[in-house]
Amino acid sequence: MKYRSISISLVIFLLVSLMACGPSQKEDIKQKIANTSQHFASDSRVALFDVEAISNNGEWVLKGETNLPEAKAALLDSLSAINVTTVDSINVLPEDGLDGKTLGIINNSVANLRSRPSHPAQLVTQATLGMPVKVLKKEGGWYMIQTPDDYLSWVDYGGIHQMNQEEYEEWKAADKMIYIETNGYAYEEPNREATKVSDLVSGSILKVNGTSGNYYEVSYPDGRTGYVSRMEARSFDDWKVSVEASENKLVEEAKSLKGAPYLWGGTSSKGMDCSGFTKTIYFMNGWVIPRDASQQVHAGELVDSTGNFENLRPGDLLFFGSEATEERDRRVVHVGMWIGNDEFIHSAGRVKVSSIDPEAENYDEYNLNRYLESRRYLQHKEGNIIDVENMYEI
Repeated sequence: MKYRSISISLVIFLLVSLMACGPSQKEDIKQKIANTSQHFASDSRVALFDVEAISNNGEWVLKGETNLPEAKAALLDSLSAINVTTVDSINVLPEDGLDGKTLGIINNSVANLRSRPSHPAQLVTQATLGMPVKVLKKEGGWYMIQTPDDYLSWVDYGGIHQMNQEEYEEWKAADKMIYIETNGYAYEEPNREATKVSDLVSGSILKVNGTSGNYYEVSYPDGRTGYVSRMEARSFDDWKVSVEASENKLVEEAKSLKGAPYLWGGTSSKGMDCSGFTKTIYFMNGWVIPRDASQQVHAGELVDSTGNFENLRPGDLLFFGSEATEERDRRVVHVGMWIGNDEFIHSAGRVKVSSIDPEAENYDEYNLNRYLESRRYLQHKEGNIIDVENMYEI
């Protein structure tokens, strides 16, 4: 009889547990998680919300991670509203193991940022020397970071120099220079015959310690020092307040990159994909714009969606892809920039100029047939567009 009583008690306990954590409640919780993710992190490239619920002895344990504390709070509130008892095990990034060093500066001329903490992982974007980033967590010799345009990715230890808030504020306040030529070098001594410290690309930013003749004496984020020709760089403070994007300057910058090789995930003169090219053009004119073509299409102002190219002005971005069907959503897969004279410039195989004129030698029938729309950023900073002078406000 004793064992029978224990068995009956166990059955009752299991039935109560199943009722408390039954299929209906499980589906309700899954839906709340999905709704929260859709609202706060619909684009996983710029927002992380990886959460699941696991049943444990009549309670629901919420596990996972997010970089959005407001999303976690909203989920907990929504579950509380339907009387779901939860154990909160959601980790809000940045993680504690970083010891307060939750900020960083890119430490190589070009850092390759990947989809996972592994060199064979997909190259999703790049960041150039001196760019500030948020550091979210560490895994082996890799760091999950977020760039000023909110892009999430992984960088290896050599591509970043971590800082705490005090160190970051010191770097932010220091005099800096920005490299304005397409490619170049920093040297160990103030002359071109000296040993090179590293290469530089347009947009490289370094701390200035002083000058020596025609050279800036500079410091890297990790403390290395070198010299950069003042003919090839400008004071960052002077540049950021004087640079003003215009049609002519955008076209000039774009044409200076002609012939640069195509590189999936690239955003520098070493190689760039289509949206990395347009991003670089605008960066060197003082703007940080969204990373991918499918994100850039949501910024600025729509100026054409019918192929009426007479409405376009130099600097407008042209988007290409496929319209929505019953089977799939609209897809934006390519972007270029209008330069006038029935031509646009884009990175496709290499940076090149193409024409919409069927009589032109550089006529681009392929892209014309998949044209979707054009958008104007000049005088229209709607969307995730920030000025370079605010880049360090992270």
